[in-house]
Amino acid sequence: MKRPSWWRLAIVIVSALLALYVALEVPRPDWVKRLLFWQPESTREIGLRLGLDLQGGLQVLLAADVPEGEDLDALSMETARRIVESRVNSLGLTEPVVQAQGERRIIVELPGIRDPEQAVETIKGTALLEFAHAGYTPLAPGTIITTSLGGPKEAASEPDLASTEQEVTPAPTIESISPGEPSASDGAATGAGDSTVYETILTGAGIKQVGLDLQQGEYLVPFELNEDASEVFAQYTSEHIGQFLCIVLDKEVISCPRVEDAISDGQAMISGKFTYDTARQLSIQLRYGALPVPLRVESFSRIGATHGAESVQQSVRAGIIGLAVVLAFMIVYYRVPGALAALALVIYVLINIALYKLVPITLTLPGIAGFLLSSGMAVDANILIFERMKEELRRGRSLASAIEIGFNRAWPSIRDGQLSTLIITAVLFIFGNTFGASMVKGFAMTLAIGTIVNLFTAVFATRSFLSHLAAAAGGWLAARPWSLGV
Repeated sequence: MKRPSWWRLAIVIVSALLALYVALEVPRPDWVKRLLFWQPESTREIGLRLGLDLQGGLQVLLAADVPEGEDLDALSMETARRIVESRVNSLGLTEPVVQAQGERRIIVELPGIRDPEQAVETIKGTALLEFAHAGYTPLAPGTIITTSLGGPKEAASEPDLASTEQEVTPAPTIESISPGEPSASDGAATGAGDSTVYETILTGAGIKQVGLDLQQGEYLVPFELNEDASEVFAQYTSEHIGQFLCIVLDKEVISCPRVEDAISDGQAMISGKFTYDTARQLSIQLRYGALPVPLRVESFSRIGATHGAESVQQSVRAGIIGLAVVLAFMIVYYRVPGALAALALVIYVLINIALYKLVPITLTLPGIAGFLLSSGMAVDANILIFERMKEELRRGRSLASAIEIGFNRAWPSIRDGQLSTLIITAVLFIFGNTFGASMVKGFAMTLAIGTIVNLFTAVFATRSFLSHLAAAAGGWLAARPWSLGV
């Protein structure tokens, strides 16, 4: 008999323990959170997120900030809606509602949002990023300045400099630029009282990619420029070595590095006194650009849960009862293999909960329904395998041989069934994404995750359990066919 692979069992055990640790509500240090999220800067809490129908949230009504008589392009409003939706999704929310209301308004509903002011600012902010020439005098971070594109009150939208000889955004690489340290002796500007107009070399319109990084305890916003912007910046830096180029956001100086040499690779990092939240907000605003239509907040209010706490408790209770009935059936009908399948199903539940917390997935009642449906499908895979095993055992094969043949013959049916389910979930997700049906997307996501996890637990984990059991007690079990459900 072929000896079972211990590395398979080790993978199952480690996965189960890790999922249990994530699923349990226990305090976790920041380094563990960063490791779990694979992001050096992430310190957010690990927990289940409930949707608007289960916990309520914040509703924001945005209106086009244009004169009442001015016509609005329908395409511009739809573009604004999509940008707002992208920004909302970047807040870590997977079940927001962003939909148009009439021709001039957009409704945004955010489940479980904690900081409404920051959410509103992120949604409607335009983030005018400029690279301003400061000559040989650095400006202190926080200085409010006037640029050739206007003063602070005029920083409402980002002009397109592509039509001028100075093309869009370029940026210095941090390795090639050393930040200036202004002092009283170097004549650095200190506030909005400075009447100097600083020339804007480039704007953020040419930024191609934006990220978020943590280096030596300081949050940075790295970004990459497009080809045209890189050429403009390379020309500027080659002609102004030793001078200062300030990075300005909405007329406020973020940092003012010194140009040490010509920079031509089109990559840079914006540094400043960022917290994680402010750095992430800047990254979101730069990534999704300026709104084509200026928006103002007409109102925002907190909305209650559609179903309430009682519905949540009833749903959880129904789910627990359903899983308990399934587990009891498997154990009673299939005996020892059924008990191992029940163990795999418990691991399945833990892994799903852990993924909901890590992704994260915002759970709504349709999302919970998708999870329960995938749980039933996980049992279906085990039933196919065990029935094949029983057929082989009745033909007189050994337990190890019956396990091997049972899994091999059941696998094509399991594979095709799971693949067809994944295709359906993809169709549902595309439908929900196209028509703004976020709850349909939530159902599709939980069903897809459950289907993929099912392939691991119902096939990989159960097979590993049975193989090791056959190696350890195959003779005892073969002598007692009733223990195998035969």
